[in-house]
Amino acid sequence: MNGKKGSNIEISINIPSSVAKVKQLDQAGKKSSNGGGGFSFKAWVLKVSEFAKEDSNRVKFSLKVGLAVLLVSLLILFRAPYDVFGTNIIWSILTVAIMFEYTVGATFNRGFNRALGSLLAGILAIGVAQIALSSGHVAEPIIIGISIFIIGTMTSFMKLWPSLVPYEYGLRVVLFTYCLIVVSGYRISMGNPMRTAMDRLYSIAIGGFVAVLVNVLVCPIWAGEQLHKELVNSFDSVAASLEECVGKYLEDDGSEHPEFSKTVMDEFPDEPAYRKCRSTLNSSAKLEALAVSAKWEPPHGRFRHFFYPWSEYVKVAAVLRYCAYEVMALHGVLHSEIQAPYNLRITFQSEIREATSQAAELVRSLGQDISSMKRSVRNSLLKKVHSSTERLQRAIDVHSYLLTSTCEPPDTTNSSKPLPRLSQTLTNTFSDLPNQLADLDSGNSLEMNLSQQLNPSTPQQTESNYHELMRKQSRRLHYSWPPLQVDAFEEEGSAGDFLPRMKALESTAALSLATFTSLLIEFVARLDHLVEAVDELSKLAKF
Repeated sequence: MNGKKGSNIEISINIPSSVAKVKQLDQAGKKSSNGGGGFSFKAWVLKVSEFAKEDSNRVKFSLKVGLAVLLVSLLILFRAPYDVFGTNIIWSILTVAIMFEYTVGATFNRGFNRALGSLLAGILAIGVAQIALSSGHVAEPIIIGISIFIIGTMTSFMKLWPSLVPYEYGLRVVLFTYCLIVVSGYRISMGNPMRTAMDRLYSIAIGGFVAVLVNVLVCPIWAGEQLHKELVNSFDSVAASLEECVGKYLEDDGSEHPEFSKTVMDEFPDEPAYRKCRSTLNSSAKLEALAVSAKWEPPHGRFRHFFYPWSEYVKVAAVLRYCAYEVMALHGVLHSEIQAPYNLRITFQSEIREATSQAAELVRSLGQDISSMKRSVRNSLLKKVHSSTERLQRAIDVHSYLLTSTCEPPDTTNSSKPLPRLSQTLTNTFSDLPNQLADLDSGNSLEMNLSQQLNPSTPQQTESNYHELMRKQSRRLHYSWPPLQVDAFEEEGSAGDFLPRMKALESTAALSLATFTSLLIEFVARLDHLVEAVDELSKLAKF
């Protein structure tokens, strides 16, 4: 940007654009992440090690897949089984690679779809091949081509049907198994499709049997246990995030507020519980998949009876997510631009902390009941939660005058002290009651003092002057957002237009505390539904 020319002086100011700044930051981040632009084998090993330590089952799963593939490959490496099955044994390796899943339940589910699809495809292929063989050499490829088109169209349409979505893999198996059997039978087996289909089915059965055997007998990873653990961790995450949010809200005095542009992307490295709670909200698909897989698993471990109510786990998780929504809303108030004054927040800190601790204790108690699979009586804990919440709501109702912009201005020089409550004001008033009565007896009443100060000529003028005095006091309340000087606007003659906007901003800042407490009360209200869902799960699961 070039400045104005004057007195043979030219001022040039170069301001980098925002795009250039972003490019510089990206280049700096890439250099720091790549360790100066080179590949570090040690850093890669450390990263892989940390990934494996997060969940030891990942290493177990990888080793089990390698073991299963090795066992099937021995049928080719040794001469005797290879002479029996021939090249068709390759289908066993393909089956293991496709069918082997992370959990036992997912492997059973995938194996069922694989077996059913292969069996159906084999039956269809044998039937169509026999019809094509009896039609002659001219019509045989035409019939096979038309059948492949019809099977491909039907299976692709059926896997889009809502009720058949869980069997999408089975329909896919029908398509490619049918095509491979029919085409290979037409070109390789020289008119013997039955032999080709049976060889394929034998190989698929061997691969499926090895995959299931290794997955169940060697360090099994049960989907039911994974679902149980994920749900318990979700309870702990919600409770910890609630305590973390309320603690930061009451301890933050506003001295160090990050810019809104830096926190709008939900990147808060100093709030680990918040990130866990956010991951809880995104875990619905994972929990539903685990519940579907757990239904295929036989009784095991602590889940020893048939028809275990895994679907109830999904329902409890759904109710818990509704509670987590309120926690995320509390974090939104915590990181909002408009904040209530610090001394106004700590005025109600005892009630807020009590309600938060009781609610978090109840959430952890529910998670502990699911973890230990035992039913406990929570009537006393529920009463404590409700009573603490009622005290918070009563405190907000009684001292609601502190949330308006026309209240007495606090001492801005010492903003760490809470505002005086109504009980304290009444106490001071009653202690000075004898002096006030003496003043009344001597003729110095409150109305006379106001009239002497304002010098009214009429009652209407007395009222207008009194309101003008209170309006000037309220216009000089600079303890809330935004910290603007009203006197400067008065000097410019714009105070008449600015006053309504200033009072609205001050009321909004004070009402931020009311928003925070109302969200906390709503969280407690949703805990009743969570308790009912956990009780229903305990009854059906026979805790």
